[in-house]
Amino acid sequence: MTRAEFMTRLRRGLAGLPVTTIADIVADHEAHFADAVAAGRSEAEVAAALGDPDRLARELRAEAGLKQWEERKNPSNAMAAVIALLGLGAIDVIVLLPLLMGVLGALFGVLVAVVAIFVSGGFVFAAGPLTAPPGGPITAFLAGLGLMGLATCLGALLTLVTVGVFNAVVWYARLHYRLLKPAIEQA
Repeated sequence: MTRAEFMTRLRRGLAGLPVTTIADIVADHEAHFADAVAAGRSEAEVAAALGDPDRLARELRAEAGLKQWEERKNPSNAMAAVIALLGLGAIDVIVLLPLLMGVLGALFGVLVAVVAIFVSGGFVFAAGPLTAPPGGPITAFLAGLGLMGLATCLGALLTLVTVGVFNAVVWYARLHYRLLKPAIEQA
């Protein structure tokens, strides 16, 4: 994405804020582009580092709404702050929450499968030698151990994936906390 495209999308996302606020935000980002280009980075690299301009605009609108509320606590500013935060959270509720629920459902399904494999391996391990299975009792004994080992391996991988998902959710939540932190500290 070029500098012009980034700034156009940022301005469009900031529409409705006071003109001076938009001018300040745009000037800051223009300066950021100029400094980075002077340091030898391309416009595309700078735009990628700044992230999605629509998301950035929503965050800046939410931050501006909270600042207005902090400066002048009246019903109008309260409503503006709430609407700005809801706009920021709408993408979370509409897009990311169903995605997260799907991922958590899949992780739970894998957990159930891991437990089932482990239990079936224990059953084959314990009952196999007593029931004269094909291949003999040693085969059943080793097959049971193999199933329990597979379940243990899958459980370890599931743990790593679950920790990764949890870390991603915490990282994403910190993005929102950064906006709410000044309001929380005042309370």
